[in-house]
Amino acid sequence: MLAAMSRNIVLHGRIRTTVGKAKHAQPQVDRLITLGKDGSVHARRQAFRILQDRDLVKQLFAEIAPRFLDVRGGYTRVLRLGPRAGDGAPTALLELTRLPAEETFKASEKKAQAKKAAASAAAQASPEKKEEAAQKPKPFFEGLRKFFRPKKGGAES
Repeated sequence: MLAAMSRNIVLHGRIRTTVGKAKHAQPQVDRLITLGKDGSVHARRQAFRILQDRDLVKQLFAEIAPRFLDVRGGYTRVLRLGPRAGDGAPTALLELTRLPAEETFKASEKKAQAKKAAASAAAQASPEKKEEAAQKPKPFFEGLRKFFRPKKGGAES
């Protein structure tokens, strides 16, 4: 279980789990990053014994460990989230303290591009379609109108 959690931390940068599991996995992930900072063949073999995936070992040594070269410890943090919906177990977020700047930049860039695309699509809509949409009554209100119309012939008797 700890090896799987360590693999997911290396792969994704953060995982959501229970507080107890996060506290047990934190030292192992920190040890993996320390091995990555060492960079020797022996350190790679030790990391492979835990991760069991060559691509993850390459990612650990090439991308993750260089972020922490100037830090002597505290590579991960446990952020408490609250109780889990199903059984009420306390959950936490175990994440690396230094996430890659490219991920946050790419995420904000994608959001900005999506907003621009939506704005341009709205601007390119033809004025005729806008007029048709404005003239058509909403289906919800159309369904309610039948309840508020006066009855024919039945109101006088």
